[in-house]
Amino acid sequence: MAEKMNIGVIFGGRSGEHEVSLMSARSVLSVLDPAKYNIIEIGITHEGAWYTGKEVLAAFEKNSIKDLVPAVLLPEPRQKGMLYSLRITASGTELAPIAHLDVIFPVLHGTFGEDGTLQGMLELADVAYIGAGVLGASVGMDKILFKDVMIANHIPVVVSVNATRAEIKNSIDVVIARIEKKLTYPVFVKPANLGSSVGITKCRTRSDLLEGLMEAAQYDRRILIEYGVNGREIEVSVLGNESPRASVAGEIRPCDDFYSYEAKYINPDSELLIPAPIDAETMKKVQEIAVRAYTAIDCAGMARVDFLLDRDTNELFLNEVNTIPGFTSISMYPKLWAASGLDYPKLIEKLIDLAVSRKTDRDNTVRTYRSEK
Repeated sequence: MAEKMNIGVIFGGRSGEHEVSLMSARSVLSVLDPAKYNIIEIGITHEGAWYTGKEVLAAFEKNSIKDLVPAVLLPEPRQKGMLYSLRITASGTELAPIAHLDVIFPVLHGTFGEDGTLQGMLELADVAYIGAGVLGASVGMDKILFKDVMIANHIPVVVSVNATRAEIKNSIDVVIARIEKKLTYPVFVKPANLGSSVGITKCRTRSDLLEGLMEAAQYDRRILIEYGVNGREIEVSVLGNESPRASVAGEIRPCDDFYSYEAKYINPDSELLIPAPIDAETMKKVQEIAVRAYTAIDCAGMARVDFLLDRDTNELFLNEVNTIPGFTSISMYPKLWAASGLDYPKLIEKLIDLAVSRKTDRDNTVRTYRSEK
């Protein structure tokens, strides 16, 4: 009998999306087959401390980690994904091996999990992991840089203005004047590096805009301000490494004025329409652009690609590529694949296979150079 793989599921994290990560992790853990995998739960606190042990997720959900084991994964390749317990004593720090992790599933949304930082550590540790690499994660996370990459690839995006926290703090009137010169109300103000609609405000007036800029600046040092398209929210899931494919597209009809945090995770009245009620030509266009965007940022494993379909002009705009999409019971990513013939457990197995394949591909890279004589 083949030895079971050790799958490390990491959740929580130093992000405004910490609680969403716990919900996603709960869903992922519910479908990982313990007959096929040894599952090691790893939680990261709001302060960045790593913990493992028994029923880690349950402890995090109860905000009671006193019985958990402090843990660490060393970012160097000789350890090959070894998870250690961490104990601070009077004589120093003691490490003890817990488990070798064959594949890591970072179910982490937002900063320090989805933005390339954790991916960089996992690359240094030389361990297989699910999802985009450093480049794909960081570009996908940063809404401003991502928009520039889409423009360079002739993919339509909504017109926007950028600002920094320092500008908002020191000369907010100048920032507002710059925005009003280029955009008309309503506008959306967004932190450049966050998801789940955290810190996003729809602004209809100058007063709203001032408050929205101050709100977004709490969550990031770079702020994106976009023209508020009267759009339908269309989403498609993408899966794969070198040859990605797109699922059927779905449409979200939020219960709120836009797909806010409350509309996503609290109020149950938002509608998910799968497949999206769009014509075949638009469906094909959404799928094709989603794969182009995915490839443009060198994404891998998975991503949810979000669009806005203008109700007034029928124009299609790419909104974002989410490289660690939500995996909650109501999340579109697994639902869209289920509607495309790939159920949730098989989807997770496919993601594990893609992670192993991506690691094998990385191992084929030559790390030394000798000139020929």
